[in-house]
Amino acid sequence: MEWLIGRLSLEYLPTDPATIGAAIGMPLGALVVAGLLTYYKKWTWLWKNWLTSLDAKKIGVMYIVVALLMLIRGVADAFMVRSHTAMVGVDGEGLFDADMFQQVFTAHGTIMIFFVAMGLMFGLINVVLPLMIGARDVAFPWLNSVSFWLFFAGMILNNIALVIGGFSSAGWLGYPPLTGLEYSPGPGVDYWIWSLQIAGVGSLLSGINFFVTIIKKRAPGMTLMKMPIFSWSVLVTTVLIIISFPLLTATLALLSLDRLMDMNIFTSYLGGNPMLYVNLIWAWGHPEVYILVLPAFGIYSEIVATFARKKLFGYATMVAALVAIMFLSFLVWLHHFFTMGAGANVNAFFGIMTMVIAIPTGVKIFNWLFTMYRGQIRFTSPFIWFLCFVFTFTIGGVTGVMMAVPALDYQVHNTLFLVAHFHNTIIGGVVFGFMAGITYWFPKIFGFRLNERLGKYAAYLWQLGFIVAFAPLYTLGLMGAVRRLDTYDDPTWTPLFIVSGIGVMIIGAGIALQVLQFVVSIWQRKQNLDTTGDPWDGRTLEWSVPSPAPEYNFAITPTVSRRDEWWYAKQETIRRPHKSEYVDIHLPQNNSMGLYIGLASLVAGFAIVWHMWWLVILCVVAIIAMVIMRTMDDNTEFTITGEELFELDSKRFTAGKAKA
Repeated sequence: MEWLIGRLSLEYLPTDPATIGAAIGMPLGALVVAGLLTYYKKWTWLWKNWLTSLDAKKIGVMYIVVALLMLIRGVADAFMVRSHTAMVGVDGEGLFDADMFQQVFTAHGTIMIFFVAMGLMFGLINVVLPLMIGARDVAFPWLNSVSFWLFFAGMILNNIALVIGGFSSAGWLGYPPLTGLEYSPGPGVDYWIWSLQIAGVGSLLSGINFFVTIIKKRAPGMTLMKMPIFSWSVLVTTVLIIISFPLLTATLALLSLDRLMDMNIFTSYLGGNPMLYVNLIWAWGHPEVYILVLPAFGIYSEIVATFARKKLFGYATMVAALVAIMFLSFLVWLHHFFTMGAGANVNAFFGIMTMVIAIPTGVKIFNWLFTMYRGQIRFTSPFIWFLCFVFTFTIGGVTGVMMAVPALDYQVHNTLFLVAHFHNTIIGGVVFGFMAGITYWFPKIFGFRLNERLGKYAAYLWQLGFIVAFAPLYTLGLMGAVRRLDTYDDPTWTPLFIVSGIGVMIIGAGIALQVLQFVVSIWQRKQNLDTTGDPWDGRTLEWSVPSPAPEYNFAITPTVSRRDEWWYAKQETIRRPHKSEYVDIHLPQNNSMGLYIGLASLVAGFAIVWHMWWLVILCVVAIIAMVIMRTMDDNTEFTITGEELFELDSKRFTAGKAKA
């Protein structure tokens, strides 16, 4: 029987009340959704229009939906962590035992980085990038679908750990020897490894896809220096992904070999070296920080120029800063382990490089401020998110430069001071940026705006909650509180942990307002219709098409001769194209193979975790067969004739005039 089910056993079912509730809640939630789809007879609609779609905009929406669901899960984990640390100081007993606390801590970090930030990033890129560069689609539509379903499979595998087996308790970067069999013999670390492996391969494929899209699919006349800054931020991000994600894949593969075949690559005996793992994971990990934040910088650039009603100040310097950050991000990884004994010379070099990389980041802040100077600023909800970012991220940048000094880092390394700094940059820089982007581009996706008042209140609560949650952690870090701490005996720490927990609750209230914002906006969508194609009166290229954008994006491929080409065109008389100018276009046919590859990858990951090797082989063979079948499929495109395009365009134009 062991050959059939591997090490799968009933002893791995959850026993802790929190995990039992989650294990029951997730399948129950899935059943409720399935019941609603059945009741309203939406299964066919969901399958044809979404699950099998190769439209980049729809794939982007699915990325964003999954990421927002995981955001709720990640914030819930954060609340449990802070509730535990507050309670354990009051009565000596927290919510969990030490192992469960570390599992929640690890799950929080893993989910927020890989399945929230990465999901929001790829979602917005899918929605906006082709529209910005004048492309009808991404370079490889089917590969785009595979990338999403691999991301989805990694997310599901990560959450299956709640139902059976438990998650890793070794931290979200999985340092040896904690991830070795000696200290983590169960399946938790394997869940962590293979959920990241599957999602990581999807991220790498997305990076390749978007890189080729920018290089090969730009509108005629659009040179690199005529692209919007958001497109530049995506370009340098894709270079980082292509270079760094193979490092993650190789590192996790070597760690898996240590666990599966006792290779002793990252052990402290038999020729292994744990520090090799730390170097490899951070050689990926620090570029990953910029993979997340650079697209957010691009979003802020578009938003500031739009709502200040000015051209972006210093376009060329912004591009130079992006490229400089791209190169320098590979020269700072060792500042994550100044305390590991690399030596004074090595520490000094990486400390200096860490300070140097702050320069192009500071250039961006000043460029945005100068863009705002004497502008006609409109304090819309996307702009409020930007202002929250400036305040929060600047604090994170200053504390980062402080920790670039090895002598200071020796004092605060691995403390809650570092945790507060990291969240200042990732939440303030990344999450705030993607929230701004979703609000800003929402009309382009669905054709109506989100409720402005609720959006502003949500941003204010996020900002207030963030300050209340993380300001105490700076103090606790200076007092000596280390991260991953599940118990302590200093009563002076307790009030600060309680305040931090209250801050997480305020952030939760902000998320609740965002959920309400979506509900109210859908209910009132007729009052918030985008009637002009330019709801924010902005300068950005993507507003040149109707809202919501059609599947083909552009009925006639645009030609670009200057930056902000279509913004200038909107100030002039826009001639409607003649019927003879519409030509046939070819679009990718919907295909379910990406979904099937994702499902096969999910089953393969689950089988590896539980050592069901026959099932692993079966799934790998199935994936290879599906890829071969796809390459041999002749029915991959459908055609919209010029006559049909003219009629569709005319209907959209008439509908737009009727709305107005």
